[in-house]
Amino acid sequence: MSDVMLDLETMGNGPRAAIVAIGAVEFDLGSGTVNDDFFYRVVDLDSAMRLGGEVDASTVTWWLQQSDAARAMFSTRGVPMVAALLDFAAWLRSREDAGGVRVWGNGASFDNVILASAYKSAMMPQPWKFWNDHCYRTVKALHPAVEMERVGVHHNAVADAESQARHLIRMLASGESK
Repeated sequence: MSDVMLDLETMGNGPRAAIVAIGAVEFDLGSGTVNDDFFYRVVDLDSAMRLGGEVDASTVTWWLQQSDAARAMFSTRGVPMVAALLDFAAWLRSREDAGGVRVWGNGASFDNVILASAYKSAMMPQPWKFWNDHCYRTVKALHPAVEMERVGVHHNAVADAESQARHLIRMLASGESK
């Protein structure tokens, strides 16, 4: 079974939040390695909103308070939402093995749910099986003593996905929990 850590940057926090970036990395829990062939797409906000993506004022205000490096993606020309979804589906399929692929996200109601909602809005099949949704945030709550070591820019989708994957590997290897 393959494992993929997903991270989204969005303009809202509900299940239909407008996605502005998709980042993902493949990792191996057994060997403790993170594959350097990652996925990253900045998404055109208008196209995300045309597919029903929602924007909320509190998230816009939150983004205004983030670092210049984190906000740099907004000056990048994004790809249309449908293209990003197609690209991610193809990337994810290339990682599947006989057991499928587990998709980890930060929160049982955030990354995986928002991306699944985007696929539904685009009338495209979700490229992973629902039973392979996994919650990184739950594992993090069970291992509070294992600190995260960030890589790259905080709130860059692919850097956050890599940081979370490395953190998950360390937590599950530690054997420490609440």
